[in-house]
Amino acid sequence: MANETRGNAASFPFAAYFELTKPRILTLVLVTTALGFFLGGRGVHSLPLLFYTLMGTAWVVGGAAVLNHYLERDVDGAMERTRNRPLPAGIIKPSTAMSYGLCLVLGGVAILLLGANLLTAFLALLSAFLYVVVYTPMKRLTWLNTSIGAIPGALPPVGGWTAATGQLEWGALALFLILFAWQHPHFYAIAWIFREDYQRGGFKMLPVVEPEGQRTCRHIIAFSVLLIGVSVLPTVLHLTGQFYLYGAVLMGLGLLAAGISLSRSRSELHARRLLRASVAYLPLLFLLCAADTGF
Repeated sequence: MANETRGNAASFPFAAYFELTKPRILTLVLVTTALGFFLGGRGVHSLPLLFYTLMGTAWVVGGAAVLNHYLERDVDGAMERTRNRPLPAGIIKPSTAMSYGLCLVLGGVAILLLGANLLTAFLALLSAFLYVVVYTPMKRLTWLNTSIGAIPGALPPVGGWTAATGQLEWGALALFLILFAWQHPHFYAIAWIFREDYQRGGFKMLPVVEPEGQRTCRHIIAFSVLLIGVSVLPTVLHLTGQFYLYGAVLMGLGLLAAGISLSRSRSELHARRLLRASVAYLPLLFLLCAADTGF
């Protein structure tokens, strides 16, 4: 399937440009943005506002991903899983990708500024800055890049909240903490699966720095426990009810169990199971919120 996708990208330039925006990550970002908008606004009271919020966020996040591709094009060419991406494969010129990414980011910020509000536009621009200018180079410097990258990764639901309300509130902080904690088991699972590739690319991921995996697994378990704790905050803040509370705790325990299994086996099989569990977590959390709120 991966080879087929790459072949399509080579045959159809549009597919290559779309691939540069990292559509899988983009989809998760839009889900969390919609969650923040939904909870902050106590429901969806303006479809045009939601549309502009999601479109502007998609442009900014997609543009930041393109710029990430541009900055890491040499490293992508050295790694097996990324060597066929549009830039190292020569499908798109680096200068074209840089212009494309900048236009998307600036266009998305403009959409959010005109269609939502200044605060939301600022948060989106801040997220792009942290992702491109701070997180991307930090991947080659320190294993702490995962925690650093989790900051811009946790801002989209905050942007969704501020788009609906025009202000920062405790509920937005709760969503930030949920996303911040969730990203650690998610990305550590990816780093464990592709640790040899990351080493070839010169990335200082934790499984590369410490190949035995003890610290990686400790971090996975610690942040999974933290995720259970912060996932109850929406109920504590009276944004959701008991149904969400029990569901969030059960899902968190499931993610923790997957992390414990990986810590015992250190196998790629259990890392992939943890990755699948983490990918399913966010949309299921959104469904729990939607089902449990009376907005």
